[in-house]
Amino acid sequence: MDNKDSEAEIHPLKTEDVKAQENHENFVERRIVKSSGLSRLSRWRTAAFFISLFLCLIIVFAFSFIIPCPERPVSERTWFQYFNSAVPYQFLALEDVNEDKVQDVLFAFKSSNGSSSFNMSCLDEGLPSPCAFIAAMSGTNGSVLWESPAAKDVQWLQCGIQQLGTAGGPGCLVVEKPLSLTAVDLQTGAVLWRQSSDFGANDTVLTPLSVIPDMDNDGVEDLIIFITKGGQVKTFIHSGKTGQQIGSTGSLSMDGNARYIRLHLHSSSYFLFYTENSLYAYSLQDLCSAALGMEVKLPNFQPDPYWEKHIDHTTHRASLLRFRDIHYLAKVPEHSQDSILVVDSEMATLINTKDLRTVWTLNVSRALREPLSGYYKPDVHSIVLESEIGPNRKKVMIVESGSGAVQWELELNSGAEGPGPATLPTADHRSAFLLWGDYRQPGNETRHRAPLSKLYLFHPSYTHVLLELRDSTDQIIAFTAALFERSHHACYVLLRGPQPGKGPGLVSLMKRKLKEDVLVSKVIWLRHMDGDNEQHIRDRLYRMRFQSRD
Repeated sequence: MDNKDSEAEIHPLKTEDVKAQENHENFVERRIVKSSGLSRLSRWRTAAFFISLFLCLIIVFAFSFIIPCPERPVSERTWFQYFNSAVPYQFLALEDVNEDKVQDVLFAFKSSNGSSSFNMSCLDEGLPSPCAFIAAMSGTNGSVLWESPAAKDVQWLQCGIQQLGTAGGPGCLVVEKPLSLTAVDLQTGAVLWRQSSDFGANDTVLTPLSVIPDMDNDGVEDLIIFITKGGQVKTFIHSGKTGQQIGSTGSLSMDGNARYIRLHLHSSSYFLFYTENSLYAYSLQDLCSAALGMEVKLPNFQPDPYWEKHIDHTTHRASLLRFRDIHYLAKVPEHSQDSILVVDSEMATLINTKDLRTVWTLNVSRALREPLSGYYKPDVHSIVLESEIGPNRKKVMIVESGSGAVQWELELNSGAEGPGPATLPTADHRSAFLLWGDYRQPGNETRHRAPLSKLYLFHPSYTHVLLELRDSTDQIIAFTAALFERSHHACYVLLRGPQPGKGPGLVSLMKRKLKEDVLVSKVIWLRHMDGDNEQHIRDRLYRMRFQSRD
């Protein structure tokens, strides 16, 4: 002990060095221990990263190669379907029957037998021959999805009803002659129910049929049906599930043969019946209460106080809506609430449904058909009106719904039974307008022959141009146009064949993509503009994009 102290006194720096070396060795040992722990943790993190990456690659591989992706149907640009010894009805409906997100085509024809695809006859459903068949064609290739002998004869066909039958699935309603109702499953064509009720043999059903809330609490929406004969309108409520009548038959008195439209006013629903000289208004709640023989409280229904104030509850005439010689009544979409367009023998009048005041009037003589909605300016509602201006001569007008200003007009030669117009929504928030007629240059409107049925395309971006898409000499029974897939695949459908009431013959159904006709169309100059040429117009309209409106 004394020797150590003596050594420390003799060599003080050496002692400090020894202590420093010992401290350093301890520190290095601690670093090594700590570094060893971090190294093990880092290896675990690396392993976890590569395991996660490996799992992600497996998932990507599985979805890319092992699990098949749903195949998107490839739609043919044009397809035809033919039926021999048949007579078509003037109905065309578009619905997604096979749930492939492509619109399919439904129509009706009268024949003794169906197509060779199903080889069905009227006797299969216990119907006399010939009978009315309902058929569904695939929108992609025209193949027959199903056929069904549905009725003896057809007065009206309506598809797109979301709840029918015990399963409460989508379906179609067939109004037969003599009057009876048949419900058909949309996806299979199977008859869900038939109901004749106490319809009169010579009565006429008012169309379209209306779906109302579930009145019998069976979980399926119900139907309200109006049957007219003379100045009487009978009201029936039928179960959408079974077709059975609910309650009793109501009766409405009117001063002539009536038609109707249905208005939705925020939380209320009204039916506007119109004859040649009068307008009548009934709330859905009043009609249901009368048919059921008891006061009915509909969920989420509140009567409109302004309408209730101006309806005579004895006659149900609307005191502020007085017109003469009414030809058509139509709903016009507006941003907050639909308006009413009244077309009589001399003018068209737009009525604001909030206060029942006249918004504008426009001289329109001898309207040919019900008005059609479209968009001439971006997101601004327009109305297409067709009126007769002479023998085999008509005027087409596109009118701004808010102001009544005529945005565009055209005179065409036209046969008495020519197809009506159609509109397709475009990506620039306007519409492409499809018009039927026979355009002649001013000064060359000779009528030495019957007008042809020509299909024209007009778009507001080229107000001075028409594209002649098709020249048809066949008898066109029905025509419609739509986007067969969401926001693209713009097509039109033509149903051709013998007129109803004529003898059977060849019936053809055609779907054609609009752009196929644009490529080979004939450019008609309403007036010439500098810098335009025909191929430039075709190319621009061929590249036109479409966009579905929700």
